[in-house]
Amino acid sequence: MCFSYRGLCETNIHHLRHVENVCVMGGRVRVQEKADAAIPVNTLSPPEGNTTFLDGTTWCVALPGVSHVDLQNALDWACGPGQADCGPIQSGGACYDPDTLVSHASFAFNTYYQQNGNSDIACHFGGSATLTAKNPSYGKCMYSASGSQSSSASALSKYKPSSIWWAIMAILFILYLRS
Repeated sequence: MCFSYRGLCETNIHHLRHVENVCVMGGRVRVQEKADAAIPVNTLSPPEGNTTFLDGTTWCVALPGVSHVDLQNALDWACGPGQADCGPIQSGGACYDPDTLVSHASFAFNTYYQQNGNSDIACHFGGSATLTAKNPSYGKCMYSASGSQSSSASALSKYKPSSIWWAIMAILFILYLRS
């Protein structure tokens, strides 16, 4: 009779072994050990922050050739759960024309990217977006740039760190007094 058990098994006081299966045959216990990889696999973390071009300014736009279904799904996510400000691509907005999926997705992707710290991962959208050093702004439609302050950051910038610290301390003190 065999049963699976994955984990560490103590064979004596000083040794732990990785165990894959334990088999009991005729009153004897046989342990099948898990073979460890002989070659370690190194994984590299993606670079933090902005992918920097010569002047350090980047935009996130829709990747040419992506299917309309994938672009629409990514656009819906950016303007919905992603909370990008998609007002300018609504009818009558400064970036509504041209009324194309690629144009609207590019604006939404860039807005999300700028609002989320210009990190490479904020410009992925399931492989539907790419970074560019070329400003995609046109006419009255202005795309935020990586050097500009996002709306979410500007909302917090009116508070000084010291005032936030004191507010937190006051709340903790009140909670302490109640207990």
